[in-house]
Amino acid sequence: MSDDFSSHWQRLDWDDIQLRINSKTARNVEQALNAAKLTREDFMALISPAAAPYLEPLAQRAQQLTRQRFGNVVSFYVPLYLSNLCANDCTYCGFSMSNRIKRKTLDSDEIEQECTAIRALGFEHLLLVTGEHQNKVGMAYFRQHLPHIRRHFSSLMMEVQPLAEEDYAELKTLGLDGVMVYQETYHSVTYQQHHLRGQKQDFHWRLATPDRLGRAGIDKIGLGALIGLSSSWRADCYMLAEHLFYLQQTYWQSRYSISFPRLRPCAGGIEPASVMSEPQLVQLICAFRLFAPDVELSLSTRESPFFRDHMIPVAINNVSAGSKTQPGGYAEDVPPELEQFEPHDGRTPQQVAQAISAAGLQPVWKDWDDYLGRATQ
Repeated sequence: MSDDFSSHWQRLDWDDIQLRINSKTARNVEQALNAAKLTREDFMALISPAAAPYLEPLAQRAQQLTRQRFGNVVSFYVPLYLSNLCANDCTYCGFSMSNRIKRKTLDSDEIEQECTAIRALGFEHLLLVTGEHQNKVGMAYFRQHLPHIRRHFSSLMMEVQPLAEEDYAELKTLGLDGVMVYQETYHSVTYQQHHLRGQKQDFHWRLATPDRLGRAGIDKIGLGALIGLSSSWRADCYMLAEHLFYLQQTYWQSRYSISFPRLRPCAGGIEPASVMSEPQLVQLICAFRLFAPDVELSLSTRESPFFRDHMIPVAINNVSAGSKTQPGGYAEDVPPELEQFEPHDGRTPQQVAQAISAAGLQPVWKDWDDYLGRATQ
């Protein structure tokens, strides 16, 4: 299709982007830090090796912008894994079809129990997650369960297999507010090396998913690259910034969210092709805040408690807490062999909320009233 990000992506040269990022100088970084509005070249400078000594002024600028745009509020959400069935074979994922793990899909009664347990924890924002299995966990399953789940929560997002535009439009009528879809890597050769079987092998179908979301009028679109999958996290994250900028220009009615997942241990998992240090992750998150001041930046339980407690006050305004990465687990204990990946921050939601409050911020479990979200039940 000529009118989606795929056509724009084809004009981006990965090797050229790497060279341009690595050629940035201290002067380029200082210019970017002082810019009222960042250009693409400024963003390159801020994620370049040359910016490493400028972490403190970068963080200060990011924190200033975060407080200006979002006040002291940090929103909470939690993932509910509905199924770990998957028809894809991906080298980095615990749900991959080739992994010999126990498979489970929640039924109506189990979903009800999970929703009740999650609401008891205080959450109003839910992210529904599944493995990618069109037959068992596809539109028929979503049609059956989404309206009931929505009655429990103020907002509902999904992270499932890419769907058609008309499917997203239908899910919106059933109460869907947003969709997270990570490209994993924007380097097509690397992408093919890690996606061995299944629909997810189609690089361009996945790449055009946010376009379908935008055309379907989905309120919030979440983007991200799996940091460590390609040999250059900097080039991948620059591509992510290009993707965000394109979408903001094209589907300006939608809101956007950026996540920063680093590869985590999982069953049959791989070693990262490029390792990103914690200071580099700080650098990247702050660069995105300067590049896109109004965009929601999200940090999951993949990261350590120490890192999250120090990074959230700087530039993060959306966090998960108490996450279970397998089907079930909130209503009753579920064995970890069902997990997609192993969370790093295992604190309870209340412990995370207390840490955020101690930093002088306000944890928010629900940021809109019923008349803006679901109808009162």
